[in-house]
Amino acid sequence: MKSLAFIHRNDTRFAIGDFYPALSVFSYQELGNTTSPFLLLDHIGPGRLPPKSTKKGVNEHPHRGFETVTFVFAGELQHQDSTGSGGVISQGDVQWMTAASGIQHIEHFSPEFREQGGFFEMVQLWVNLPAKDKMSAPHYQSLLNHNIPKVILENNAGYVRIVAGQFQNTQGIAQTFSPMHVFDVHLAKGQHLILPASHGDSTLIYLRNGKLQFSADEEVLEEQALAIMSSFDNDVAITALENCDLLFLSAPPLQEPINGHGFFVMNSYEEILQAYEDLKTGQFGKP
Repeated sequence: MKSLAFIHRNDTRFAIGDFYPALSVFSYQELGNTTSPFLLLDHIGPGRLPPKSTKKGVNEHPHRGFETVTFVFAGELQHQDSTGSGGVISQGDVQWMTAASGIQHIEHFSPEFREQGGFFEMVQLWVNLPAKDKMSAPHYQSLLNHNIPKVILENNAGYVRIVAGQFQNTQGIAQTFSPMHVFDVHLAKGQHLILPASHGDSTLIYLRNGKLQFSADEEVLEEQALAIMSSFDNDVAITALENCDLLFLSAPPLQEPINGHGFFVMNSYEEILQAYEDLKTGQFGKP
């Protein structure tokens, strides 16, 4: 089994547009290639939006060179982008947006949710694209809750929703440019679970809430902290010390340079400059 390498934690809350509170769980700016191909993870909420709110979210902004994966655990988002894709992302849904050569989009609370108000909680993951795919055509996958495969664990232990990759012979529905496991997991207190990861993989566990442990002699993972596992050995064994909700991420690292600035993540500074030039000249989003 993989052992725990280290625990990474940030506690500073900030705003992303109108989304508050937001927690930057990790980013490539802090951890570099340690988490490749996973670039960044933001946890928005839990929070409450008052009824008839004027707060919308994040207005139009560009991305290039990677993918955004947005999980909605509570509340409702509305998405619109320059490819013509869009729609409402409701509780349990996942949006997998491939920016690639360039996309511009908005991420707002839906008008209905702003009118009625209520609790919201979302997580957004950035996934790097291999260099050969960074300038491919942008596209959008709407992964609805009822279509995401869900494995119910024995003995009322919980469940695993397979967004990407495979768990117990059940295949996730997201199409990815490189192989990876992306699971949304609930594990009940006192239960044990083995999650799949290969030797050499970057393997991360983000604990949204609860408390868990990997083995009796390893540090306890507290809620809203990130565990980075050793790249050696296979699979991860966890034990829930409390009811746990977590994201499990595992994938072979891309082994490529990362050069990012703002909304763009490429392999070189020259490519970053080209992204700004393309945005200025109208070539943005064209492969």
